[in-house]
Amino acid sequence: MLAMNGLLALLACIGTSQAATIGKPGHLQVEVVGSGRPVLMIPGLNSGAEVWRATCAALQPQVQCHLVQLPGFAGAAAADPLPEDFLPAMRDELLAYAKAQKLQQPAVIGHSLGGVLALQMAIAAPDAMGPLVIVDSLPFYAAIQNPQTTAAGAKPMADQMRAGMLTAEPAAYQAQAEAALKGMLHDQGHMPVLVRWARESDRATTAAAMHSMLVNDLRDAVAAIRSPALVLGSWAAYRPMGATEASTRGIFAAQYANLPGVRIEMSAEGFHFLMWDDPQWLYGQIRSFLKTTD
Repeated sequence: MLAMNGLLALLACIGTSQAATIGKPGHLQVEVVGSGRPVLMIPGLNSGAEVWRATCAALQPQVQCHLVQLPGFAGAAAADPLPEDFLPAMRDELLAYAKAQKLQQPAVIGHSLGGVLALQMAIAAPDAMGPLVIVDSLPFYAAIQNPQTTAAGAKPMADQMRAGMLTAEPAAYQAQAEAALKGMLHDQGHMPVLVRWARESDRATTAAAMHSMLVNDLRDAVAAIRSPALVLGSWAAYRPMGATEASTRGIFAAQYANLPGVRIEMSAEGFHFLMWDDPQWLYGQIRSFLKTTD
């Protein structure tokens, strides 16, 4: 109870006296919280920046959180026009933000799609990025089941998926979106938030982002990254389908085989949203990693 009261007090302090938001609608919007080592915190598909709020609080007072809200997700205004390739466009906005704010080799923490963006940033500007924490994300999602899949080979399927998302009836689209969330969260207390974020996300942005994730293969490109990298994975949600920690770790290890010095850790119980399902484990992993990369 004392710990909870302390956390609530810290959140209240952060929310009222230390936060500033940078950016304009249709582009990245970033809330800056605290002082200390700069840490960019990037959410995943359809998620709000709020997904990182408790993690930011847990890392205080050593870091300055830059809580990123991507356009088009969780009620944020969509980019107009929508970028032809969503991820590289967001990568460039993130790099421009870091440069404009004079962030010296910031740490980058990214979840899911945000993890892909963190990798893309470190590939494009290896000397400008600090340590990376990649939370349940892979360099090439299209190759999870078949490692021989290429970006060119995945494109027809990605095109078909995007077209289907854009033409689906609203009720069917929302039902599919909500069904996809069921296996992503063990702590069902946060499910109403995820459902609301999905409903408030711009459909065209979601389709563009998913398409971009499926046609950008970073497995070889990660060899250019110079930042220390920690990958935090989940596997428990796939246990009913026969997955084990060892088999899931093998998928991560294969996809990150070309990333120099990468460290991969697997949560024992958390599902995709590890910041909510296994928070103390995640906080400890991040704290320890950032401490060793000072």
